[in-house]
Amino acid sequence: MKILIRLAKEAKQYKIHYLIGILAVMVTTGVSLAAPKILSSMTGIVSAGVTEEGVKKIAVYAGVLAALYLVKWLSRFLSTYLLHVAAWKLVNNTRVKLYDHIQMSSMSFFKDKQTGDLLSRVVNDTSNFEMLYAHVIPEFITNILTFAGVFVILLVMNWKLASVTAVVIPLVAAACIYYGKKVRPNFKAAQRLVGDISAEIQDNISGVYEIQAFGQEAQEHAHVAERAEKHTVAILKALKTSGIFHPLIDFVSSMGTVLVVGVGGYLAYKNQVDVEDIVAFLLYLSLFFGPMENLARLVENAQTAYASGERTVQILDAPIEIKDAPDAADIGKARGDIAFDDVSFDYGDGREVLHHVSFECKAGEMIAFVGATGAGKTTVTKLIPRFYEPTSGEVKLDGVNVKNITLRSLRSNIAPVLQDTFLFNGTVAENIAYANPSAKFDEIVAAATKAHIHEEILEMPDGYMTKVGERGMRLSGGQKQRLAIARAILRDAPVIILDEATASVDSETERYIQQAINEINGKHTIVAVAHRLSTIKNADKIVVLKDGEIAESGTHDELMAAGGIYRDLFLKSSGGE
Repeated sequence: MKILIRLAKEAKQYKIHYLIGILAVMVTTGVSLAAPKILSSMTGIVSAGVTEEGVKKIAVYAGVLAALYLVKWLSRFLSTYLLHVAAWKLVNNTRVKLYDHIQMSSMSFFKDKQTGDLLSRVVNDTSNFEMLYAHVIPEFITNILTFAGVFVILLVMNWKLASVTAVVIPLVAAACIYYGKKVRPNFKAAQRLVGDISAEIQDNISGVYEIQAFGQEAQEHAHVAERAEKHTVAILKALKTSGIFHPLIDFVSSMGTVLVVGVGGYLAYKNQVDVEDIVAFLLYLSLFFGPMENLARLVENAQTAYASGERTVQILDAPIEIKDAPDAADIGKARGDIAFDDVSFDYGDGREVLHHVSFECKAGEMIAFVGATGAGKTTVTKLIPRFYEPTSGEVKLDGVNVKNITLRSLRSNIAPVLQDTFLFNGTVAENIAYANPSAKFDEIVAAATKAHIHEEILEMPDGYMTKVGERGMRLSGGQKQRLAIARAILRDAPVIILDEATASVDSETERYIQQAINEINGKHTIVAVAHRLSTIKNADKIVVLKDGEIAESGTHDELMAAGGIYRDLFLKSSGGE
């Protein structure tokens, strides 16, 4: 019920469609309850001998029946259409809401999530809401109303036969409760395993180059086959339980009919019930046991929808850790002054990645961070745009704590260029303009020229209209990096973050990238994380991090003269080249 109530909050905006649909369901049920009584009355007229008056009554009854069936047709259309409209709008709204929630989540949210599993929740799990709201709930209401209405009618018609009919009710109720508890874990496991399969396939498609390069096709086939087999086992386990449950309900219902026929025959023999009443009773009996048989299917569908609802609500109700403070302000175009004031940080495991780090970088300056892997360099770049919150201390932009700046305003002042450049499956021009979709073509070309990639773009098959492929697979690593720099230049942000921008390129490409960096140096605040130290020799300040603390800081010349960690790193880096 908690899940249903939670999902009902998502569905309330479609309540008008839903209420009209449910009312139409009730009308349909009412017609279904009235029809057998009219048919039995017609049977009574025929069994008593048809007279001229009887023919007139039969004609009237036939007209009433035709009108009722017309109403039933219209009400079924309304219920089917409006309930599906409400259900699919709910699916659409929930998918978008899930996507928005995932998109707004902080980086810590993704550390234990798989892309394929999140995709499965957004696409597959939400689609099961259609079954819940367009079928399970309306049919459950229909069956309850039909069941209750028929039982009252049966009591009025003949309480003895109604009492015999009621014998099977506790048996069916007990079977449904037992089945629900037994089958739910299997459907829940099946939904989770669908996510696992999606995650595995998504990873493998993204890493198909590595799979083929290292000859791991057989191993990855085994992984996918194993997950698919686990999903099949879970589903078959649930269906095995269903295979027992559905025939059991059918058997119990059939036994109820046998009891009624037997007792009804005896009462007719004793002249305690009329033939027309027996006919009406048998007609209503099919309506009485029908909901019981449908209940078995509804319970199964409800379990699937419940499992999907649970997985969806887990995401919707996951807290968004990084969000605007109530008094957060839009600072407009920043100057670009950056400061860390006694900042410490850990990723939630209690092990500090940064320990009491403090530094300042004035607008237009370039500050570079160097150090061994795991020293905390990249963490610094993630704290500036608030992808993570510091455990203690303050990160400031233009003297303002970044927590007091709206995320949109803060991040609009920052342009990142990462080591692993992500390009969308569009054109070269579209990828450069991603930072500024309203940019004119001349501005795109100017940014590409400053990034020293313009000439190479012109040599591509369709120039700026060349498709880069998924994740930019048609481009070289150096081309992707320079497109990322062009994108950052086009954003015209006061702060540019370069995280290992030259780590994975050859010396010639590095020279191009260095020229691109020189183009923006002095015009933007540059925060650089460097592996190749030759690229940051001209930085205004170089900070050496060791075990999350600042070990040294100064200019290139100052640090070389000091003969400390930086000098050793630089000599190793130069020797490596």
